[in-house]
Amino acid sequence: MATMSHLPTCRPGSAFAAPVHAAIDLGTNNCRLLLAAPGGPEGFRVLDSFSRIVRLGEGLGRTGSLTTSAVDRALGALSACRDKLARRPIYAARAVATEACRRAANGADFLRRAESALGLPIEVISPREEAVLAMESCAPLMAQADRRILLFDIGGGSTEVAWIRTPREPGEQPSLLGYVSVPVGVVTVAEQAGALCDSRQGFAALVEEIASRLEPFNAVHCIRQEMRAGGVSLMGTSGTVTTLAGIALDLPRYSRPLVDGQVLGIDAADAALNRLLALGREGMAAHPCIGPERMDFVLPGCAIYAAIRRTWPAPRLTVCDRGLREGMLLRMMRHGRPPTGRRGRDWPLARGISAATH
Repeated sequence: MATMSHLPTCRPGSAFAAPVHAAIDLGTNNCRLLLAAPGGPEGFRVLDSFSRIVRLGEGLGRTGSLTTSAVDRALGALSACRDKLARRPIYAARAVATEACRRAANGADFLRRAESALGLPIEVISPREEAVLAMESCAPLMAQADRRILLFDIGGGSTEVAWIRTPREPGEQPSLLGYVSVPVGVVTVAEQAGALCDSRQGFAALVEEIASRLEPFNAVHCIRQEMRAGGVSLMGTSGTVTTLAGIALDLPRYSRPLVDGQVLGIDAADAALNRLLALGREGMAAHPCIGPERMDFVLPGCAIYAAIRRTWPAPRLTVCDRGLREGMLLRMMRHGRPPTGRRGRDWPLARGISAATH
């Protein structure tokens, strides 16, 4: 492993190019890293990335704690992220954790070990912060013709739904009108009700149950009524919707440039969902857009998507292959440093990062 205290620092006038920013998202199912520098049409240029399924929330719904095997997988992924961070001069970095660490009885103990493995502080963010970061990452895809966006993010342990007013003037940011975090995600549904996905009847019952949890949010904001009035789009960011897009587009292998920002008519999205339901486990394991590592989580995610689609029948779906990491990067580059609120701590990796990190 690289010696973290000897990492080069990106300073003005140095031989290094544009400052490198790092965003780490430790989720209930995945650990993801994105390294980027300012520039490009999206506001940043990706320099390197990392993603590994760690299933941190495995067994959490049953035991209330993170299991030893889940912790070991997550620590291994964070160590791999640390190695990648050590190869570049990092100007600013932010690492966040979500639902699994919010819920676990041993979450604080795990975070101490996780921060040591990563070499950076890890902030457990609120569901509202998740919704805001997802909104900020997807802002470039929000068409000005739409006055409202219903954005959903299907995670491993929870699903965030955000009701958004779109920007009306150049340079304006979208506004969060309301949000809800529903404690159902691909891991929790797979563990607690995954068997229901094996039959059409069971899948329909699961969709009905999840949809009932969304109705109170709809009632508060009258979203269905707003949709009937027009000018409202449905936007999704998660592995579930990107998989649906890959199926709908008949991609021979997954391609982010072809999927990110793709607008699917709702009939095309429904047809892709039906194709996924018909594949079965062997078909999903063999499909180039899914594979054996993800097959257990695809139909649970589709049940959540179908519940959202049932509750809010929009005419089209905008697919976003972006999320918390992109939101963190855009915010860091916009404001100059990540708003972690945690300062003055002597982290091994942080000693090689400029003061903008803390």
